Amino acid sequence: MKTKLLILSSLVSFAFLLQAQEISNGVMRFNEQRNPIYREIINIPEVNGYQVLKCDFHTHTVFSDGQVWPTIRVQEAWEGGLDAMAVTDHAERQRHEDFIKIDRNASYELIEELSKKNNIILIRGAEISRQTPPGHFNAIFIEDASSLIKDNANEKDLEAIMKAFEQDAFIFWNHPGWKPNVKGSYEWIPFVEELYKKNALHGIEVINGFGFHMKALDWCIDKGLTVLGNTDAHNLIGRGYDLSEEYVHRTMTLVMVKERTPESVREALKAGRTVAWASKYLVGKEEHVKNLVNACVKLLPSHFSQENQNGTKTNFYEIQNNSDLYFELELTSGKGTKKITLYPMSSQLISAEAGQQSISYDVTTSYVRSDKHLNISFSL
Repeated sequence: MKTKLLILSSLVSFAFLLQAQEISNGVMRFNEQRNPIYREIINIPEVNGYQVLKCDFHTHTVFSDGQVWPTIRVQEAWEGGLDAMAVTDHAERQRHEDFIKIDRNASYELIEELSKKNNIILIRGAEISRQTPPGHFNAIFIEDASSLIKDNANEKDLEAIMKAFEQDAFIFWNHPGWKPNVKGSYEWIPFVEELYKKNALHGIEVINGFGFHMKALDWCIDKGLTVLGNTDAHNLIGRGYDLSEEYVHRTMTLVMVKERTPESVREALKAGRTVAWASKYLVGKEEHVKNLVNACVKLLPSHFSQENQNGTKTNFYEIQNNSDLYFELELTSGKGTKKITLYPMSSQLISAEAGQQSISYDVTTSYVRSDKHLNISFSL
């Protein structure tokens, strides 16, 4: 008892000592109220030798219709574990022009050096707004955003998009399903087909913020376009996403790159090596989702075999998730554990009847078409 009292007394004394250390020149600092500043590390292993970069290619600032200064976007990207980002302010829409001198390249130039200090790959971009349909398009890896201005934008106008194409931009169609009640807004219309035939459309934003535009995934697959997922953030990321919840992160595009450079990001986007990640879902072309899941999920050899009363045997296994992704699996063939939840950086015990060569599961937290989950098999 005396020992416990002594420890308690020492802790109290130490607490008062810490408090006293925070008083200087008659000012007490309440540092316990400060928000801790740290970078979230999102663990995703290499996929067939490619690094997996966490990217957001669609954000806004006060230099169009956003609510934050460009430096905030860099701070959010660093804290949220991103590797690359683009500020894509509207070339046409300038909500704050009565208060801010508008320069279409300012949001990039203001944070170019800060991004380097924070080890964030910053990509110059802009959003080109047409009436819906067809809606909005992002152009990234551009040279000059000011040249994309087209004040009299209408649904038939290709000029600004083709100007971005002439700058060798990577161009993608934003949130095609954002106004589903507007006729033609969620369809593959002639305007989009013309861009596609001119090779001036390279991808589609299949996930925009909290919305998964499911038909757009099928378009990407059928037409060989790159799958993207972005926040389209206008306000603070923390205002939209409940980052206090465990496993909650911002919507992003996972890009499988040869090197952590802007050039490698561009090459991977052109090649289509991407998976969109939002909430607990992975969305993309089957090849890339499968490669990503196989890099993260491993079934270890059986560590125990049990004899059953009916003469069969049941083998027990450990299945591991070596990433910060989240997976739910449902049995589709074979005899074994019917449902598996793999939390980030964790493992589960599962069982399967002995004598089987393999067992298969649908990864229900993935989509490789609008109506299809990824199916994976494990050798037993």
